[in-house]
Amino acid sequence: MASLAACRARLMSGAGAYSFSLRRTSSSRSPRAGMVSTTIAELARPAAEDPKTSTTTASITDVQHLSSYNWIDAPEPTIVVPGAPRLWSPPRDHQRVPKDSGRVYANQNAARHPDSPLEPLFRALYIENPSFDISSVDLVTDRNSIRKLLSFINPMLAKNGLEPFIINVEVTKNTAIFCRTGTDAVQFIGPNDFVGYGKEFEKAFTISEVENSTGYHRIISYRFGDIKLMVRYETDGYIGLTSKAPNRSTRVKNDNQSEMTVPMTLPSLERRNHAASVGSKLVIKKDGKAVPKDSILEIKTRVFHKPIDLQEVLPQLWVSQTLNLVRASHNYGLFERPKVEGITDEIREWEDSHQRDLKNLVTLIKKIIDVVKKSDGSAVVQYDNAIDRLLVSKADGRKMLPDDLYLKFESGKPMSGAQEAHSNHNQRRLNN
Repeated sequence: MASLAACRARLMSGAGAYSFSLRRTSSSRSPRAGMVSTTIAELARPAAEDPKTSTTTASITDVQHLSSYNWIDAPEPTIVVPGAPRLWSPPRDHQRVPKDSGRVYANQNAARHPDSPLEPLFRALYIENPSFDISSVDLVTDRNSIRKLLSFINPMLAKNGLEPFIINVEVTKNTAIFCRTGTDAVQFIGPNDFVGYGKEFEKAFTISEVENSTGYHRIISYRFGDIKLMVRYETDGYIGLTSKAPNRSTRVKNDNQSEMTVPMTLPSLERRNHAASVGSKLVIKKDGKAVPKDSILEIKTRVFHKPIDLQEVLPQLWVSQTLNLVRASHNYGLFERPKVEGITDEIREWEDSHQRDLKNLVTLIKKIIDVVKKSDGSAVVQYDNAIDRLLVSKADGRKMLPDDLYLKFESGKPMSGAQEAHSNHNQRRLNN
């Protein structure tokens, strides 16, 4: 794999080092371990000065919250819609936490629902927005996939440099789906292993508002340049009224925290269950509340002598438009009470200063969609470090979504009553 230093050197060596090009080939490569697949195309990194790049500003606009859900521990893959993120509620004084241990998810959607990691996104979307027109969206994706492509555009924007990655791509009508993939969706941290204190910090400094929750995901839409995206991302927590406007909230005591913020009074849904389609293993429960997008919080932890550089985390927060950040430093697990930082201005400044990269990102996304659309609508995109290119290869033919969800793409409108009745026929009965 090309080192970060080597990537830096090549990027600094001039615009001629890279050109945005498409090479079609019939050679066989291996996008997945143990699998051989025909390569459809090779995509090179866009040039530093690409005359074909749109002159339109590559900024994110019209951000809309669409839906959300929690994964919960259950015998079957189960989500709660809309659920709720954890509430930021730090102890009054410093706090020591144990090191992380046990099960840790890198990609909970794939770990809990490997048959269709993107199904929870669409189920949650249509529960909260039954009339949503999916044909208005150019790309449905996880935040991680956009970050991977951005790291290909400019390896210096990735914390650990450019690393191998694979993205499954499907195009139905005019809407593309990017699905992240990888071998480490979940890992188990043994008693003698050490990876940090991040998860235990979240437990000590936030409060869960959904019983048995193991993670919370949000789904937003926005315009990026001239394309419309729907993006799913995991959220660490949210801040209540006290953190934003102290004079408009009250405080209450509990046994585990010295004081906690009273959650915002928001409309909640009636607690009831909602079955997925025939053949789906996904169980859906309706409970929770809406949480405003400007209260969402990202939490980062690190040892005190290696402070977290804001520039290091801004690409991630830009993709999800997360406007609040906690940077918590520790000394062998002992954390001082950190502050919540509003980073709206910093995200805007980062976007303004990275227009070349972001314009090239728009170009790359559109090129990937175009190549896949012209190649039977299904492919695998893999970064090949040996040739420093993206390989677009034929997929194995497996569909990303249950059949009933593709009806949404076909019509661009909600399913008819007959289609809905057929979809719900013989669904499993769920217990509260």
